[in-house]
Amino acid sequence: MSEGPKKLWGGRFTGAVDPLMDAFNASIHFDKRMYAADCIGSMAYSKALAKNGIITEQERDQLIEGLSKVMEEWQANVFEIKPGDEDIHTANERRLGEIVGSVAGKLHTGRSRNDQVATDMRLWLREEASKILAHLKELIAVTVARAEKEIDVLIPGYTHLQRAQPIRWSHLLLSYAWLWQSDAQRLEQLIDRVNVLPLGSGALAGHAFNIDREFLAQELGFKGIINNSLYAVSDRDFVAEFLFLSSLTMTHISRLAEDLIIYSSSEFGFVKLADAYSTGSSLMPQKKNPDSLELLRGKSGRVFGSMSGFMMSYKGIPSTYNKDLQEDKEPMFDAADTLSGSLQITSGVLSTMNIFPEKMRAALSADMLATDLAEYLVRKGVPFRETHHISGAAVKMAEDRGVSLHELKPEDFKSLHASFEDDVSKIWSYETSIDNRTAIGGTSKPAVLDQIQKLQGWLAEGKRL
Repeated sequence: MSEGPKKLWGGRFTGAVDPLMDAFNASIHFDKRMYAADCIGSMAYSKALAKNGIITEQERDQLIEGLSKVMEEWQANVFEIKPGDEDIHTANERRLGEIVGSVAGKLHTGRSRNDQVATDMRLWLREEASKILAHLKELIAVTVARAEKEIDVLIPGYTHLQRAQPIRWSHLLLSYAWLWQSDAQRLEQLIDRVNVLPLGSGALAGHAFNIDREFLAQELGFKGIINNSLYAVSDRDFVAEFLFLSSLTMTHISRLAEDLIIYSSSEFGFVKLADAYSTGSSLMPQKKNPDSLELLRGKSGRVFGSMSGFMMSYKGIPSTYNKDLQEDKEPMFDAADTLSGSLQITSGVLSTMNIFPEKMRAALSADMLATDLAEYLVRKGVPFRETHHISGAAVKMAEDRGVSLHELKPEDFKSLHASFEDDVSKIWSYETSIDNRTAIGGTSKPAVLDQIQKLQGWLAEGKRL
């Protein structure tokens, strides 16, 4: 009678496992996503075993050929998961044995699922993070292109959701591009930190057969080796860091979404989303809802939830590997999927959205130039703290008379301070106000063009690397 598939850890156990515990313990339904990383890591490991004389070159070739077939079955979606396939490592090893026979049992020599899964996760995340980085840079490129095209469009700048000072629409767009550039830089740094090898650490104490870990690192494209076996098998800081930067990037996407949701409302009318990124109402036929933006805003909470949930699991784990760490994969997978999709949707929204420059400009008002009124007096030699109060008095005068600030006469301003002259009327120009902000990072046209050029240069440099 067949004994059925053997568990990798089953030799010490004689009693049956509760079927519910089997299901509770299994991770194959989600960690199967790492099938390619697991096969690639095992191919490199078989080469290292042969290099040490632990297996023959013929056995190495058998294992590599078998693992290639296993990977092909996953890629063709014909791999059959069977009872007892506890995780991706068990499933691949079981199928490898069916293909190449007993030599498959030699593959695990000196290796533990502890260092194997840590390696698989780093391989998987390295590849996925690189794809996400490409999506992030594409979003930045879309934003910069739009900023360059619409550089002459003016819009109110807001603080506390109150109209504050006139700015360029491009300046607002670029504020998000810079946020996303910081996200991209953090992701690049994470990829660098992910790219170190845990394989060859065994379960926790190291490798008994002096495996060549530098050879393994070279084979798998790692830049270096983790130098402590206990750290190697238990470290999931790279998962926590990925979840944090995913949360932060999603927060930046959410903030843009909130701006555009407000600007697309009838009360503002600054922008209009393409039909491809909008939906209607099941009851009210006139409605055009910015569902894409609302979903982006909502999914930021989902990613943050993944991070906080994982951190609660991670914080209480003693050294070294503990089964709690099985909770590291699902949040990592979900965050990667959500962030990847969100970046692409955001690029789509920004590249297809229409803007209404005339409505943006109509939202500008003379009271937004109150700061310019104060700055006029500064240029006449009056201290700013004094000019701020004088400008405030002018605003109150206009309010008391029920007129706009720019409708006050030069004589009215002269009554507030002797430094006012007839040329005060020249400050009532939104273009002049904007183009006075010439310092690096300002909203003047030269300053915005400088931002565009810097971001374009950064993107080009990344493509050359």
